[in-house]
Amino acid sequence: MVNPMPYFHVAGGGMITLGLVQTLGTQVVMARFDPALALELTEKHGGTVIGGVPTMLTALLTVAGRAPRDLSSLRIALSGGATVPPELVRQVEATFGVPFVLTFAQTESSCSITLTRSSDSAADRAETLGRPLPQTEVKISDVATGETVPCGTVGEICTRGYLVMDGYLGDPEATAAAIDPDGWLHTGDLGSMDERGYCRIAGRIKEMIIRGGENIYPAEIEAVLLSHPGVAEVAVVGVPDRFWGEMVGAVVRPASAEGVGETELADWCRARLAAYKTPVRWRFTGAFPLTSTGKVRKDVLSAQLGDACCAGPRP
Repeated sequence: MVNPMPYFHVAGGGMITLGLVQTLGTQVVMARFDPALALELTEKHGGTVIGGVPTMLTALLTVAGRAPRDLSSLRIALSGGATVPPELVRQVEATFGVPFVLTFAQTESSCSITLTRSSDSAADRAETLGRPLPQTEVKISDVATGETVPCGTVGEICTRGYLVMDGYLGDPEATAAAIDPDGWLHTGDLGSMDERGYCRIAGRIKEMIIRGGENIYPAEIEAVLLSHPGVAEVAVVGVPDRFWGEMVGAVVRPASAEGVGETELADWCRARLAAYKTPVRWRFTGAFPLTSTGKVRKDVLSAQLGDACCAGPRP
């Protein structure tokens, strides 16, 4: 595998590097992520796995569309580390011709918790986080009470087992806040589990938008917007509002130079979502602010939308 992740990240230094050692695989090192170089090296070395965080996958798809490579050696595409929209999964599978494997992970859980399998159905590969890994417990708990919620109900994803860290170095208070007395690591992610044990992501607790008392999960709205052919990437965030508390905002990177209109996207959402989930604040961009590991800085986007619009009372 051509490793696109930085080594200080648990995926790059742990899951990929140590995973390849464990399976007697070969790792091809890049000094930094470059989508064109990643595809070139995958072709040259006969890579069997391709992947990265969602922003990297989007870049790989763009380059693959411009300059196709012989990637017949590939067996799977792999991603995790951030919410992977179903439409992106389908695009990757169609472009590279291999099944998509998604892992739900967290540094504090060393790092994978659940995993889809290449043998799963196309719907499960695109729309779920898969099932818990062997010897790994997962439950969905009520954010307020900590009680396990019924199947299909959104709550906080918690995990327990050998994979959970001992704690944060020199910070017992932070450790106690993350790991409860029964050994459950509270991930801070919202999700649900069905009767088969397949999990679904709804977003981060801190990213949940509360509009007039209604809980809104950005991942649902992002999936709808990404299904529009004019949208290449999108991030949905909460924007402070004096009347509603928060409003739904969307930052969009158009799929082409022709762009796409705010009204068109709002109508697209309204036909597929409840009215209160449809974004009312919009911003179009050519690139997203990213962390050093390639994740979108939603805090920056929320601030930008807030600065661009004066949040006044609404009827």
